[in-house]
Amino acid sequence: MVAHVLRLRLDLLVGALRGERRQRVRTIFGFVLVALAVGAVCAATARLGSSSEGAAFAVTIVATSALTLGFFVTALVGGIDDQLDPRRFAVLGASPRETAWVTLLASTISVPVLALVVVAVALGALWARHGTPVGLIVLSSIVGVLTCMLLAKIALAIGGILHDRRSRELTGIFLIAVIVVVVPVVVFLASLEWTDGVPSALAEAVDVLALTPLGAAWAIPGRAVEGNLAGSLAVALASVAVLAAAWVWLVRRLMTTTDRPGSARERRGLGWFDLTGGTPAGGVAARSLVYWLRDPRYLVNMIIVPIAAAVTVAPLVLVGVPLSFAILIPAPLIALFLGWMPHNDLAYDSTALWMHIAAAVRGAADRAGRLVPIALVGVVVLAVAIPVTISVHGRWAILPAMIGVCASLFLSALGLSSLASVVAPYAVSRPGDSPFQQPQRTGGGLSQGVVMVGALVLSIPALWWAWLALTVDDQWAWTALWGGVGIGVVVLLGGIFGGGAVFDRTGARLMEFAEST
Repeated sequence: MVAHVLRLRLDLLVGALRGERRQRVRTIFGFVLVALAVGAVCAATARLGSSSEGAAFAVTIVATSALTLGFFVTALVGGIDDQLDPRRFAVLGASPRETAWVTLLASTISVPVLALVVVAVALGALWARHGTPVGLIVLSSIVGVLTCMLLAKIALAIGGILHDRRSRELTGIFLIAVIVVVVPVVVFLASLEWTDGVPSALAEAVDVLALTPLGAAWAIPGRAVEGNLAGSLAVALASVAVLAAAWVWLVRRLMTTTDRPGSARERRGLGWFDLTGGTPAGGVAARSLVYWLRDPRYLVNMIIVPIAAAVTVAPLVLVGVPLSFAILIPAPLIALFLGWMPHNDLAYDSTALWMHIAAAVRGAADRAGRLVPIALVGVVVLAVAIPVTISVHGRWAILPAMIGVCASLFLSALGLSSLASVVAPYAVSRPGDSPFQQPQRTGGGLSQGVVMVGALVLSIPALWWAWLALTVDDQWAWTALWGGVGIGVVVLLGGIFGGGAVFDRTGARLMEFAEST
C-alpha cells in the first residue's frame, strides 16, 4: 500500500505540471511564489545569525507560530481538496491505522511540506551557530514539521466530515482577513526598537507561545541555549502525540462511517451569492463584487488611486517638507479617493439597474450592496498603507489619529457617494469600452466636487484633532480616532438611507438615464 500511495502522490504532482495550459501556468506561478517566499525567509534567518540569542528566539517563535497556525487555518478555510483523502483508499483493504500513517507519509511529497523542511533547515543552521546541540536541532525540526502536517491533515479531515467545500470566494475573504491582521503586526514588529534587547511586551508573548503547540517544537533549540528546555520539549512531544491520535481517530471515522442519504449538504455553486446571504442587500453586494472583479473600468481606478496618492510624497519632499510629515499624506488621500470612487456607480453599473427596480429592491439595500466591493478594497489597502505610513513617520502614538482621519474621510466619502450617484448620475464609458474612453457630456463635474469637498469638510474635526495629536499632545489621537469613526459612520448611514429614499422615489428617472446613456 505504501508504494501505491506514494506513486499516486507523485503522479498527481506530475499531472499538475502536464495539465492544460492554464492549470500548468497556475501551478508554475505557485511554485515560483513559494520559492520566493522561502528564499526571503532563509535570507531573513541568515541575518538573524548576527543578532542576540534573545532577539533570534523572539523573531523565530513569532514567525514559526504563525506558520504553524497557517497550516491549520489554510487547510480548513482555504478551499483545498485533500488528494490523499483516506476514503479513497478504503477499497485497498488496509486498516484505518495503516491508512492514516501511509497517507501522512505520502503528504511529505508536497510543495508546502518541502518548503517547510527548507525553512526548518535554515532555522537549524541559525541555532547551530548559537551553539545548540545538533540532536536537539534535528528533533525540533522533525517535531515542528510533524505538527504542521498533522494540523493540516486534521483540518482537511474535519472539512471532509462536515461536507463543507470551501469556495474561491471564501478563500478570498480569508486572504483579506490575513492581510488586514498580518501586515500591521509585521510592520509594527519590524519598527520596534531592538537596541536595548527584546521589548518586554513581545518577550512575554514569546514565552507564552513557546509553551503552546504552535511554538513549542520550534522553541526547543532556543530553550536549550537558555537551559530551560523541559517545558517546551514536553509540550511539543505531547502535542504531536495528541495530534497523531486525533488523526488516526478521524481516519477511522472517515473510513467506517456511511452518510445517510440526503444528509450531506450540496454545494450550490453560486459563488459570492452563497457568502452574502439571501437578503436584497446581500444579492446586490454579490452581483456588484462580480462586476467589480471583472470590469476593467473599476480595476483601473483601484490600481491608480494608491499609486497617485504615493506619488504626492515626492514633490512635498522636494520643496523641503520633512519626510516624516510628508509620508502622512498618502493614506488619507487613498481613503478619500477610494470613498469618492463610487460617486457615479449607478452610471457605471446601469446595466443592472432594471433588475433592482423590477425586483422591488429597496433603495437602502441597493445603496448598501453597491458599496461592499469598494469597502473590501478600502479595508485591505488602508490596512497596509496606514501601518507603513506610521512606521516611516516613527511615532506609533499617532496611529489612532491616522485611523480616525482615514475612517472619517473614507466613510464620509462613501456616504456622500451613495447619495450623489442617485441624485446626479452622469454618462460614463459603457461596459466593454476602454476605461480611458469617456463620452461627451455637459454635466457631471458638480457631483464629483461636492463629494470630494464635502468629505473633506465633514472630516475637519478629525483632521484638527489629529493635528493636535501631532503637534501638542498624543492624547488627542484617541479623540481623533473615536471622533473620526463616529463622523464617518453617521455620514455613511445618512448617505445610504438618504440615497435609498431618492432611489425609491425616482426609479423611473433613473431608468430613463440608464436607457439614454
